[in-house]
Amino acid sequence: MIDQKMERYFADWAKREEVAESMVPLIGKLYRDYGVVTTIYGRSLVHNSTIDILKAHRFARQVIKDELCVFSSFAVLQALSRLNLAPTRIDIGKLTTRFHKSKANGDVDAFVRQHLAEINGGKKLLDRPQDVVLYGFGRVGRILARILIARSGGGDKWRLRAVVVRTGSEGDLVKRASLLRRDSIHGPFKGTIVMDQEENAIVANGNMIRLLYSDTPEDVDYSAYGIENAIVLDNTGVWRDREGLQRHLRAPGIAKVVLTAPGKGDVPNIVYGINNDCIVEEEQILSAGSCTTNAIAPVIKVVHDRYGIASGHIETCHSYTNDQNLIDNYHKHERRGRGAPLNMVITDTGAASAVVKVLPELQGKLTANAIRVPTPNVSLAILNLNLEREVGTEEINTYLRDISLDVPLGGQIDYTSSPEVVSSDFVGNEKAGIVDSGATITQGKRCVLYVWYDNEYGYSAQVIRILQHISGLELPYFPK
Repeated sequence: MIDQKMERYFADWAKREEVAESMVPLIGKLYRDYGVVTTIYGRSLVHNSTIDILKAHRFARQVIKDELCVFSSFAVLQALSRLNLAPTRIDIGKLTTRFHKSKANGDVDAFVRQHLAEINGGKKLLDRPQDVVLYGFGRVGRILARILIARSGGGDKWRLRAVVVRTGSEGDLVKRASLLRRDSIHGPFKGTIVMDQEENAIVANGNMIRLLYSDTPEDVDYSAYGIENAIVLDNTGVWRDREGLQRHLRAPGIAKVVLTAPGKGDVPNIVYGINNDCIVEEEQILSAGSCTTNAIAPVIKVVHDRYGIASGHIETCHSYTNDQNLIDNYHKHERRGRGAPLNMVITDTGAASAVVKVLPELQGKLTANAIRVPTPNVSLAILNLNLEREVGTEEINTYLRDISLDVPLGGQIDYTSSPEVVSSDFVGNEKAGIVDSGATITQGKRCVLYVWYDNEYGYSAQVIRILQHISGLELPYFPK
């Protein structure tokens, strides 16, 4: 006997899968030819599989209380593909929902043209692609490379031109390419990697990336390789003050430097989404702060804006890093000499002082500590906050959920309501921090928030957002 209900479920899935398959080439064409990033309530559809596209439609339940109809969103996507659009981020989930609530008499093309009239006409963001150089090729460096390659679009945005490392041994190019190709945490590289031995270069998805060797920033002549006006992303952490980072600017072909670690002295520490409006054109050296600062500062800011923070303590359960020893051995810092995969290690953190740098109104109100834990990636910040007024769990969770679903901080704050999530579920999450609403505790004016963050990928995505800002590649959001 045929189970009719089972057949209906499967037939419905097959139809939706077929439509999602038809969306893939349109999403790709809009991205490559026009620089348009399509999303569904903040979830990017670019380079996604059919299943990922359907999951994004399912995610819309958190906003519209129902799964977004893939047939309706496909009609909107088709209407987009018939326009000559300027580079932008377009949320087809929001457009679809607005269309159904409008009185457009079923004319989806007219509706889309009206709502995107401001960007219908096409234009380039840059006259020529922005050259980018990675100084260092460790954990963050390789993730930055992956993101830069994945977001190269039609080649008119930026080009990762070179990676600079210390002088290597025989077979160095092969080993570097292998580390980019395979990653124990983030999985295999999405694409193809070949090596150009003559140019000592890695060619990843058509991007030729020269491997250059130097122990000193100023001794590389980038202009000899046709690299001009480049932005260096220094992910070594060796030089963190202005005097040290200025050494990059003495190298021919370099215009600006972004440090992927907390800057010292007068180096501006930027948490994108919080204080990126402080970036001025004439500033040549910037810091992207730390992964923890980027994870917690956006959440702390929005909580302080609504409820006021009288005082608070931040406790970070941070995955171990290459700074620690695999087994017990000498280390210049206290406790960090003990085996990282075997111990929880209490250590200090500059998270509180770093947050104050970007949110000076909280001066003297925060303390912080950290525990290195035996997991290789994804960390957890526990924000124990004393507020200036009482708040309930549902109220603050709803507030943070709404913040996560819209600009300007939707790119930094994510939100989960699942009671079953654990750290590995957030590997590869590109948001700076993810609020775990099921763990939120409130009692009068006291509030405890749990914020997950991929301390590698989420932080790297924040660095890329700074790069977009200073290179003039920030995309406007539509619909407004």
